[in-house]
Amino acid sequence: MTAITQNLPRFISDLGISIIGEKCYSSLVENLNVGDVDCLKYSLSKGLGIGIVVGGSIMKVPQLLLILSGRSARGLSLPAYVLETLAYAITAAYSYRNEFPFSTYGENLFLTIQNTIITLLIIYFPTPSLRNAQAIGPQLAIASAASVASAVALYMFPKDILSLLQMATLPLSLFSKLPQITQNARAESTGQLSAFAVISQIVGCLARLFTTATEVGDLIVTAGFALALVLNLVLGVQMWMYWGSDQREDSGKTQIGSLSEKEKVEWASERQGRVDVVVTPKSPVPRHTASPSGRKWARKVD
Repeated sequence: MTAITQNLPRFISDLGISIIGEKCYSSLVENLNVGDVDCLKYSLSKGLGIGIVVGGSIMKVPQLLLILSGRSARGLSLPAYVLETLAYAITAAYSYRNEFPFSTYGENLFLTIQNTIITLLIIYFPTPSLRNAQAIGPQLAIASAASVASAVALYMFPKDILSLLQMATLPLSLFSKLPQITQNARAESTGQLSAFAVISQIVGCLARLFTTATEVGDLIVTAGFALALVLNLVLGVQMWMYWGSDQREDSGKTQIGSLSEKEKVEWASERQGRVDVVVTPKSPVPRHTASPSGRKWARKVD
C-alpha cells in the first residue's frame, strides 16, 4: 500500500502538504503511520477548520433568504446583529494580523460580510412600530459608512490595540446575544431567526474550541468561542421551546379575521378574562282579573 501512497500524482501530494505540512503528510499518507497521534490531531483540526470556513461562507444565507422572502426582519434584534458583526470583524482582523492559519479564522471574515448585509436588511425592513419611510435611506447610508470605516480602522490599528479589542469580544459576544435572547423570551417566539444558522453556530463553536487549542493555543480566542457556545446553546433551547409558535399565532389571526364583529367582541372579552352576559328582556305578560267564581270579565268598549 505504501508503494501507492508514496507515488501519488504531484498535484495531490502538493495539496496534502499544503494542508497538513510535509512532516504529517509523510507520516500519515506516505508511511501510513496511523499511530502518530500528534499528526492525527493536527490533520483532524485542519479538516475541521476547512469545513468550518466553507460552512461559514453560507451559514447566514438561509437567514438572508428568510428575510427577503418574507420581506420582514421580525424577531431579529438590530443591536444584537451590530454587536455580533463587530465581534466577528475584530476576531478576523486580530487573527489576520497575528498570521494565524486562515483555516482557524476564515469563517469570521465571511460571517462579517453576511452579518453586515443582514444588519442593513433589518434597517430596510423595520417593524411596523418603527417604520419611517423617510428615515430608512439616511439610516442605511449611515450604517454603510460606519461599516466601511470600521473595516478600515481594524486594518490600520496596531497589534497591541487589536489585542485589547480581541479581549473586548468577550463582553461583545455576551451583549450581542442578550438582546436576541431577551426579545425571544418576551415575544415567546424566535420570529425570522434561522434554525440552520443557530445549529451551525453551535457546531462551529464546538469545532473551533478544538482547532484553536490544537493549532493556535490563544486563550483569549478560546474563551471567546467558549462563551459564544454557551450563548448559542441558549438560543438553540429557545428555538426548541418556541418551535411552531409563529404558525399558531398566524392561524389564530386568520381565525379572528373571519369572525363577525359581535364574535370579535366576545373573543376579546374572553381574552381579557371577562365575559359579558347579555339578558334579553322578556315581553310583559298580560294580567287577567278573575272573579271569585272564576269568570273572566272584559271591559265593554263603546
